[in-house]
Parts: sequence; C-alpha cells; structure tokens
Amino acid sequence: MRPVDVSPKVMTLLMVVQGQRVLLGEKKRGFGAGFWNGFGGKVDAGESVDEAALRELREEAGIEAVDTTRRGLLTFVYDDQSRPMEVHVYHASRFTGAPVETEEMRPKWWDVEDLPFERMWPDDEIWYPLFLSDRRFAGTVHFTNTTTIVKHDVREVAAETLAEMVRERDAARQS
Repeated sequence: MRPVDVSPKVMTLLMVVQGQRVLLGEKKRGFGAGFWNGFGGKVDAGESVDEAALRELREEAGIEAVDTTRRGLLTFVYDDQSRPMEVHVYHASRFTGAPVETEEMRPKWWDVEDLPFERMWPDDEIWYPLFLSDRRFAGTVHFTNTTTIVKHDVREVAAETLAEMVRERDAARQS
C-alpha cells in the first residue's frame, strides 16, 4: 500500500434525495465507468468545493441544486492511483430543471430500498446508511486493485466536527 504523503485530489459528490428515492447517474466514461454514483468530480483551480459540487451536478445531470448541505468527508486511498481522493459528500432534495443524460452520466431515480449496490462503488454500502439518515460522517477507505476495500474507518461525526475538519483541510490547502 502506498503511503499517503502527497496532497489529495479534492473532489465532490452530490446526491439528490427526494423522499424515498435517490437520483444516481450511471458513469459512462473515465474513472468509475459502469458504476452508478452520485454526481461530482474534481474541484477546479479558483473554485470553492461548494461551487464545484453545484457545477458538477449541472454538467453531469443538467439540474441546479437549491438546498445543498455537506454530509460527509471521505478520503479514498488506492494502491493503483498516484494520489488519494478527498471527497466532500453533499445532499440536496430540491433542484430546478429536469435530469438529462449527458456525455458523462445517465441519470435515473432509484427507490432507497432498491439501490443497485452491486453496481456501485463498494464503499457506498458503508456510508450510505449514515447519509440517508441525515447523519454526518468522515473517514478513510483503503482500496486495492481500485475496487476492493482493504480497510476503512468511516464513522459518524457531529456536524460541528465535520465543519472543523473541512475548515482544517481548507486552511491546509491555502498554506
């Protein structure tokens, strides 16, 4: 396993949840192709994490979230990737527009009871229960061969703790 001694790629992941259904997108190309996932990607230079989450949703699903809240902060460490990923996980329940298929994602509504975990990233089964029950969470997931979990320490955290973790990460990036 590679030591985590390089700065992580800062990423976003936004899930739209309305009642008992979740909007996921089937990734059509690039890293994670074939998996169903929320909408997100890398934070561009000069862009805040919050701005990136909204932009990625707009680019990948054609909709504008109007009530995003940060629910989690996850670090993914892969033995076959050069850098870990620091993923800021967001929730939204309201949006404008209608979900549309894009070059990158094919959106589809799923009932919470029928989420396609067998076709999602394997870590989703660890943190989705926290996410869907309106709890905050943080932790690190270590993978081998991109998709096999070796270990994790994902746990529920207080909202204030999550906010402090985000502030610390932001300050470290700016120094």
